Amino acid sequence: MIAFSKTTVAREDEQQVEAAEFHGDTLEAILSHVPLIDLVPASQVSRSWNRAVSSSLRHFNRLKPWLIIYIQSSRPPYSTTTRAYDPRSRVWIDINQNPIRYVSALRSSHSNLLYMLSPSKLSFSFDPLHLEWHQAEAPVVWRTDPIVAVVGRRIVVAGGTCDFEEDPLAVEIYDIVSRKWTISESMPAVLKDSSASTWLSIATNDRILFVSEKHTGVTHSFDPERMNWHGPYDLRPNPRILYSVIGFSDDRLILIGLIGDVEQVDGVKLWEVDCESFDCEEIGEMPVEFVKKLESEMFQLSSIGVCMAGNTVYMYNPMQVEEVLICEFVNGGFRWRIVENNIIGSGDRNPTERFVLTCSKVGMMELQRAMRSDHRKFVVNYH
Repeated sequence: MIAFSKTTVAREDEQQVEAAEFHGDTLEAILSHVPLIDLVPASQVSRSWNRAVSSSLRHFNRLKPWLIIYIQSSRPPYSTTTRAYDPRSRVWIDINQNPIRYVSALRSSHSNLLYMLSPSKLSFSFDPLHLEWHQAEAPVVWRTDPIVAVVGRRIVVAGGTCDFEEDPLAVEIYDIVSRKWTISESMPAVLKDSSASTWLSIATNDRILFVSEKHTGVTHSFDPERMNWHGPYDLRPNPRILYSVIGFSDDRLILIGLIGDVEQVDGVKLWEVDCESFDCEEIGEMPVEFVKKLESEMFQLSSIGVCMAGNTVYMYNPMQVEEVLICEFVNGGFRWRIVENNIIGSGDRNPTERFVLTCSKVGMMELQRAMRSDHRKFVVNYH
């Protein structure tokens, strides 16, 4: 184990430190085995160490998106525990921080957005480590299970209304800059019976929100700037798709589908979707042994949870999240592996706790900003 001092070496001593350092390539190779959170203080030792850290991250062991899991108690005071998995370092990290101010049940949307929605308030965060929380008045329409998405500078809240509301397809848009709500064109009528996050999968880029029915593949797109909907489009490239979700891997819209029927899932396939024509090109398939890992001893595999960022996709069985599958897009192919979710893998899962999974690109700048806070600490969990 290598330990690093957080104290920056004084200018007059820096030349002596640099003279005693390893040869550049050797140091970079060593740093490639050091957890990312320990590279932050290492980069502050001297200028040459800073260069070595940067070079190691570029050439030896590159950054990979983190899986971040929030565990919220369903009982007062609704405390939240946060842990993250860094696939670059292959370690779990406990993130000790001030509790998230409770508004309602914590939820996630399209991989990185965290939010809480009550009849009086919307609280949301979308930076990589969720350091900053935004507070807004609740939308006018009362909702229990809407889709919530960040598109550029706007938050789109659609569907999921209470039974007594007149329009079950109502859409409202919150401008993060002006802090004002706008009522928009409602969701397409074909979504009337499925206009809730339970039934819909969403994906966003900087301009467009894509909404797809998980069980039929019927898909629409929404432009929050022009406030209009387009579609429907058919995202069922294989007639045996039982259930599907969508997400963005960098700039590519990816469709992930369970193949089979309600009695037996035979496979999991991935397609790249053309955002203009909505044509689907098959790009990969999950190895059979990994499909078996997703299956639960108590429940049939009928759905799949997905978090996606950069070139990495995290997949899990929502009914059994003791193990998480990692799929990396590498040189036109895929790299698959499994990581044990040691938060609950030890058998100490509390049934009153709510698990919320997100995925974020976390780099040195994000960690430096987080570590400057006196109320946030990162502790590597080697167990």
